[in-house]
Amino acid sequence: MDAAATLPIAPNEKPPLHILLCAPRGFCAGVVRAIDAVEEALRRHGAPVYVRHEIVHNKYVVDALKRKGAVFVEELSDVPDTSAPVIFSAHGVPKSVPAEASGRRLFAIDATCPLVTKVHREAEVHHRKGRHILLIGHRGHPEVVGTMGQLPEGVITLVETPDDARAVMPPAGVPLAYVTQTTLSVDDTAGLVAILRARFPDLAEPHKEDICYATTNRQEAVKQVAPKVDALIVVGAPNSSNSQRLREAAERAGCPRAVLVQRACDIDWSAFGPIARLGLTAGASAPEVLVEEIIDAFAQRFSVTVDTVTASEEDVFFPLPRALRPDAAE
Repeated sequence: MDAAATLPIAPNEKPPLHILLCAPRGFCAGVVRAIDAVEEALRRHGAPVYVRHEIVHNKYVVDALKRKGAVFVEELSDVPDTSAPVIFSAHGVPKSVPAEASGRRLFAIDATCPLVTKVHREAEVHHRKGRHILLIGHRGHPEVVGTMGQLPEGVITLVETPDDARAVMPPAGVPLAYVTQTTLSVDDTAGLVAILRARFPDLAEPHKEDICYATTNRQEAVKQVAPKVDALIVVGAPNSSNSQRLREAAERAGCPRAVLVQRACDIDWSAFGPIARLGLTAGASAPEVLVEEIIDAFAQRFSVTVDTVTASEEDVFFPLPRALRPDAAE
């Protein structure tokens, strides 16, 4: 080792820190579409615009939209009788929700991510073909609630864990198919599918992978960076499935410490003492401004250099919901 590299750092000098920035990271096309839908509804119709559930799982984004006039509610029963737009979140909703909105003559706008809608349509096709559906996902997640709510009760069985996959007992004599939540761990899901396929060799699979491109690409970037750093930060919310999966992917890829952080003010600096290399990424609903905020926070304590590690390029774009497109009637 170079002798100069072992010299102590002067008290007024910052220790060096090399940040490896994962790419792609942050907003996916479905999140951009959902946020743009709320902002366009506010521009066209003025405040308030009601939004059922968080439009995406990020407090910074939700608070920013609140300041512009968005009103977030848990259920449609919390929306008064109004002509104002009522927007459904990117995670999707059960069929009972638009039915309720129609019954109340609400001006409903569906901002469900098109890749979630794809899973809904797949489930419906399997059901029409007489198949029982195994849904791989996390119980209680809004996307899972929405997917299960596309079909009558009892025709979809949720599979969360390897134990579930080994124990699930679908109806006897009924052909089977599986669909998945779009924000799962690619590796975990492959393991569950392998267990199910070993038990049910004729299991019908999605026409195209259900885990979305953004989830897959962000996990791949983390897998490339994680073995090269002393710690890795995922910018994202605790209730963001895709953000939690990024943290898990970093740990499995060999990163000694992987943490989920919402804002720079949430960083536990005691966990980032003698580090020389830091990985940094963001979940699909975390804006880039929060990544920059965290880099700035480290720059106050370290002499920072930043390099980007690119796993793939993304150019996916989804148009606004039809009611908000430029050719829609005002």
